[in-house]
Amino acid sequence: MKKILIMGAILITGLTFAQAAKPVLEQDGDLVKATYYYDNGQIQQQGHFKDGKLEGQWVAYDLNGNKKSIGEYKSGEKTGKWFFWNDKSLSEVDYSRSRVSEVKSWKQDALANK
Repeated sequence: MKKILIMGAILITGLTFAQAAKPVLEQDGDLVKATYYYDNGQIQQQGHFKDGKLEGQWVAYDLNGNKKSIGEYKSGEKTGKWFFWNDKSLSEVDYSRSRVSEVKSWKQDALANK
């Protein structure tokens, strides 16, 4: 069940990255920084491209500017640890070559008791 919920969060975040909103692009060394915005002016997501592929850290935010997810791309593939936040939990998803290799999840009650 936990993996299904995590995969749902990943799918939603992936769809957020694939939305048709046009980014604001800026040259950043050998990378192109892309910033997508919600209609209310808040940043929706931000990250870089290199040679037309997602590269480096990408961060997604909700309509109020709260962080929803953060993760790394290398040559267009998800890699390393990704973190997904919602109102009640934090999920850590480890990727290897854009494939989920491990999932950990913490609920708000468990986080508050530490």
